[in-house]
Amino acid sequence: MKAMAPSLSQAYRRRWWMAGSAVLENLLFSAVLLGWGSLLIMLKHEGFYSHLCTENVSMGSSNSSGVWESGDWLSCVEQEEMLNLGFTIGSFLLSAATLPLGVLMDRYGPRPLRLVGSACFALSCAIMAVSAYDPAVLSALIFIALSFNGFGGICLTFTSLTLPNMFGSLSSTIMSLMIGSYASSAVTFPGVKLIYDAHVSFHVIMWVWAGLACLVFLNCFLNWPVESFPTPDEVNYMKKLGLDELALDHKVTGDRFHSHVTAVGKRLSQKDEDVDLSPNQLPDTVALPNSVPFRSSVFSPIFLWSLITMGMTQLRLIFFMGAMNKMLEFLVTRGNPPKMAYINPHHNEEVKIEVDEKVGFYYSIFGTLQLLCLVTCPLIGYIMDWKMKECEGEKSAQTEGEKRLPAPAKRDKKIQKITNAMRAFTFTNLLLVVFGVISLIDNLPVQLLTFVLHTMVRGFIHSCCGGLYAAVYPSNHFGTLTGLQSMISAVFALFQQLLFIAMVGPLKGDPYWINLGLLIFSMAGFLLPGYLLYHRRNLVREKAEAERQAVDHPAQEREALQQAESNGTKHHSNGHLTQEA
Repeated sequence: MKAMAPSLSQAYRRRWWMAGSAVLENLLFSAVLLGWGSLLIMLKHEGFYSHLCTENVSMGSSNSSGVWESGDWLSCVEQEEMLNLGFTIGSFLLSAATLPLGVLMDRYGPRPLRLVGSACFALSCAIMAVSAYDPAVLSALIFIALSFNGFGGICLTFTSLTLPNMFGSLSSTIMSLMIGSYASSAVTFPGVKLIYDAHVSFHVIMWVWAGLACLVFLNCFLNWPVESFPTPDEVNYMKKLGLDELALDHKVTGDRFHSHVTAVGKRLSQKDEDVDLSPNQLPDTVALPNSVPFRSSVFSPIFLWSLITMGMTQLRLIFFMGAMNKMLEFLVTRGNPPKMAYINPHHNEEVKIEVDEKVGFYYSIFGTLQLLCLVTCPLIGYIMDWKMKECEGEKSAQTEGEKRLPAPAKRDKKIQKITNAMRAFTFTNLLLVVFGVISLIDNLPVQLLTFVLHTMVRGFIHSCCGGLYAAVYPSNHFGTLTGLQSMISAVFALFQQLLFIAMVGPLKGDPYWINLGLLIFSMAGFLLPGYLLYHRRNLVREKAEAERQAVDHPAQEREALQQAESNGTKHHSNGHLTQEA
């Protein structure tokens, strides 16, 4: 299979096709499980776990009053709890699998993971199609299907985030498109439900979707290389380049590449071997710096505070998506007697029709708004990149020559990254708090604002976290830290099942007290930007002290310092004290 895989140079020539197809694949196959509300309606109409409701009626259970019709099948609270458990498991894998995926991708590259992910997604659709033929017997297969769906989706998402390495100065734009398409994939199941409502069989939809996932497998097999896409910012990567690779990478890395050329020019000019000017060569492997212990990054204050922020946000977002249908039903039936409108709609068929129509209408709006992620994700990317171009010329100015002193940098790159991350997290958490406040308002049209805010926060938070980790940690720790954070956040999100059971049980469908508790919990999100403010002040103080001491340095020491920077020395500050930075 390796013999049939394209080389890195061939993949580079196909990079626009790979990026465009990856955006489309993310939309159709990545985090589609986040459009759970629409899939839940289809599963109920197909009779998944409807036998639980039949058993309640036949046994004369005390819960039999909580049984109603959903299409040709009976529905009940017990059925919804079982199906929501499947969503909890699938969404858990959607986040938790990133840690082992990061380790595997560092070792084997993105190609095999993408092949496995597309195969798992195709298998999940096939299992749902098969189980729908006899749901009374095969309903339990939905847990396996949703698990494969979540795991396959995150494989496709995670591997697509390596593609921006091939686009240089456009890498931030490509990255925002990848994250935006991942976040927008929640629109897929609402779109599928429209097809389902047009009387297309659920079996046909799932079999066709499985076939499309096989096309993703074929596209990866033909176009994705075995090697990982190299990151041009790595020091050891630059040292491995020859003059031919410099010429090629000038195209790859765009404007940012110019700042690195002078740093390695002297080293390359001292090589004795002849240089092959073939434009088809790229390094097969990339050696990454490993000067900072991984333990130091994991136990740094910034990472620990980020775990609280991301875990809280993940729980808030996942609970809203998992319980949205029940929350909308409660808002629609708020002014009616509960047992007639909510618990036993057989007594009032008109209310039942109103509930179904309004819930379906509002959820379709929510699904359509997920496409906003493609627009809003570049906005948070702009905040993260604010005034970074003013810092890019810093190193090139220091290595241009020895006849003049370097011009003072307008902005310190590290400090500017911390500042931008602080602003991005503050803005995102403000949106999350406003989202929580509006969710307490007992007015259905007003909840449209929560749909917009939920979409923005979901698109913003991952970009904020990724940008922060890239700013303060070594790049060889980035994948593992991101995976570890996602896994811990997924553990937080598991509590949404308990919250859902509490809402449909003791609280009788009323989400008010749960939303109030989550609003109070969301205030913890401001702890991270608060610490970033404190850390930034320390960095500014250290920089001022270093500049003061640099003025007193003799010329020989200054020259030695410049030579060290020319050799690619790179320090990372992860929130510890100066000696650990």
